[in-house]
Amino acid sequence: MSRFSDLVTKPVRKLGFYAPASQGSRSLRDGDVVRLDSNENPLGPSPRALEGIQRALADSHLYPDNDCGALAAKLSEIHGISADQIVVGVGSTGVLTLLCHILLAPGLNAVTSEKSFIVYGMAVRSTGAGLIEIPAREEGFDLAEILKAINGDTRLALLANPNNPTGTMLDANELDEFLERVPKHVIVVLDEAYHEFAAHFAERRRTEYSRSSSHVRRGASVVILRTFSKAHGLAGLRIGYGLGPAELIAYCKRVQDPYSVSSVAQAAAIAALDDLAHVSRSVSHNSEQARVLEDGLSKLGLRTKPSWANFVYCDIQNDAAALCDRLLEEGIRVRPLGAWGAPTCIRVSVGTSPQNEMFLEAISRLSIDSRQKR
Repeated sequence: MSRFSDLVTKPVRKLGFYAPASQGSRSLRDGDVVRLDSNENPLGPSPRALEGIQRALADSHLYPDNDCGALAAKLSEIHGISADQIVVGVGSTGVLTLLCHILLAPGLNAVTSEKSFIVYGMAVRSTGAGLIEIPAREEGFDLAEILKAINGDTRLALLANPNNPTGTMLDANELDEFLERVPKHVIVVLDEAYHEFAAHFAERRRTEYSRSSSHVRRGASVVILRTFSKAHGLAGLRIGYGLGPAELIAYCKRVQDPYSVSSVAQAAAIAALDDLAHVSRSVSHNSEQARVLEDGLSKLGLRTKPSWANFVYCDIQNDAAALCDRLLEEGIRVRPLGAWGAPTCIRVSVGTSPQNEMFLEAISRLSIDSRQKR
């Protein structure tokens, strides 16, 4: 027994550590590494967001607006809901943590899918609640089985759409049917961190991505999670938001740390929402380069799934962790998915065109070397 292990709560003792970036056998300065492991926007933030940041810096000695009033008002207008149905948090994961705090406790549970966002388990188990993980179906959510798994102690159903790390999307009609059948004591969290990318793909592929906002407007027991980390390129500022029933959102705000969202992040997010051209460039670049990655990997005989997000899921049919170590020696970071129960799979973030070509050249060479050594 260590000095503090008997003092720390049992749920926290059982938690593992989140590894935000892959580690390799050679130490590289961050500037030397092509980062294709964290689903960041390779085009960076909007120029308008950068201007907003500069303006906000002059008031850094002042506490931020605790209610994020200006940002909430803008989001209210965009989504057609009341500002009291919006909570702004430290990324979408910050809002997820608030929901877990107000809805979960020992003896209760949340349900989700295997091969989904790894932070779900951390947020749920930190409350002492259980997490029920349903086997994935075609690398995505099996909504029928999730419905069967819900019991009287379930309070949250966590659905990533698109899913991270597999990049799959839930069918809008199937999701509507699921929401109609979910028991009233369960809150459905629709995690739409990659919303802008999925909406763009859906338009190009002539299908419908999501009707989530309409469910919030009709008063369903649904909370939508969105973030400024992806399409808006503000991952370093940690800002996202949740949309849901006003009463539930009010409880989230009760447990939220005061002044948790910085004034710089709020200013950047407000400005980013006005720069539709930057988002359009980001999602267009992403769809083009995702195809480059998918085609390049497929030509190597590797299995990919059509992505609805800003990354590509790939089964290399070999030890993914070992490959990622070798790629890191080449100065390229991608994500091995052993922690998700997929030890032969990787997740590759969509980078710039030169970065993607560098990755494809490296994995082609390493794959050939690996086959020759067998």
